Amino acid sequence: MKALLFTLFLVLSGLGSTARAEPVVVVSAASSLRQLSQDEVVNIFLGRYRRLPNGDTALPIDQPESSPVRADFYRRLVNKDLNEINAYWSRLIFSGRTSPPLQASSSADVIVWLLGQPGGVAYVDRTQVDKRLRIVMEFPR
Repeated sequence: MKALLFTLFLVLSGLGSTARAEPVVVVSAASSLRQLSQDEVVNIFLGRYRRLPNGDTALPIDQPESSPVRADFYRRLVNKDLNEINAYWSRLIFSGRTSPPLQASSSADVIVWLLGQPGGVAYVDRTQVDKRLRIVMEFPR
């Protein structure tokens, strides 16, 4: 019985580690953009500027509010939780300074929007990256 429980524990703990979100910043594979620094991604996703290094207008796209990828992305990007990010945007929206990233209703919508928008920049879980997307920034592991 102990051996069975131990084996079950190992299997479940292995599943938990693979289910962890690993966000990467992506653009359409058709984009001329090849790389973004973390500072550039911070500035784009926090509304500080909306130009990409190649001159295109940046169009940041957020995952849905409840997405674990979104929470992990902002934690890794600026060490803030989603409540802090929402408060940040509330202040900026109220002051009329800038607007937040577009918010998709699903992970699939993020990719659809990204592919249809020149200048689109998004973050997705690494497992969602395929030939249609190019990774332009990765967080250190």
